[in-house]
Amino acid sequence: MTILKSIVVVLVLANVCYFLWQHGIAKAPEVDVAAAPATLRLASESPDAVRVPPAEPVADSPREAGSSGLLTNVKRCISVGPFRDVSEAAHAASTLRSGGYDPRQRVADGEVWAGVWVYLPLPPSRPAAEQTLAKLKAGGVDDALEMPGPNDGSVISLGLYSEPKRAQARVAQAQALGFNPGIADRRRNGNVYWIDIDLKPTDSLLNPSDLQGESGRIVRLEVKGCPAGAQ
Repeated sequence: MTILKSIVVVLVLANVCYFLWQHGIAKAPEVDVAAAPATLRLASESPDAVRVPPAEPVADSPREAGSSGLLTNVKRCISVGPFRDVSEAAHAASTLRSGGYDPRQRVADGEVWAGVWVYLPLPPSRPAAEQTLAKLKAGGVDDALEMPGPNDGSVISLGLYSEPKRAQARVAQAQALGFNPGIADRRRNGNVYWIDIDLKPTDSLLNPSDLQGESGRIVRLEVKGCPAGAQ
């Protein structure tokens, strides 16, 4: 009876071991001896990593690295003028070129300052006007003549001057004869000349008086931004 129980126990244990072996529970984990040693890998090298495209360089960045916020690649195009004739524009362009600029001359339609006009109010009566003209001519103002004035009325013109000294001399001459002349700017329409230049960000605006000619002529210049087509 004891031998029979022993046989039953051995059979049961054998069945249990077979069951465990059949389902892999008792199988020892295999060790891959041929596996390569572990190495460090960047996150970007991982096959599961999300690929982020490299940032493209920004063209014409308005600031340089390490700068204090100063704009270094922004051009400022300015126009200087208007000049009455080519000779005045050429003189100004030469002055700008000697200062390191690259001037570009441009012709446009516009209004240009023509000079300082010296004139006398016309007396209300015709005899008084003729007496004034006669007195002026006798005093050496030979070019005095009657013409439309700046305020729709007629005046006696004493001359149009582009040089300040000549205008002042004519005013003094009329005052010596007992008259009190007026002065006004005269302008004309037609072709005028502008000079366009590009200023560097560190350049200051030009002083129009620096472009005056040496002849003593008055040149009423202005500085403004270039028109769209000239930039």
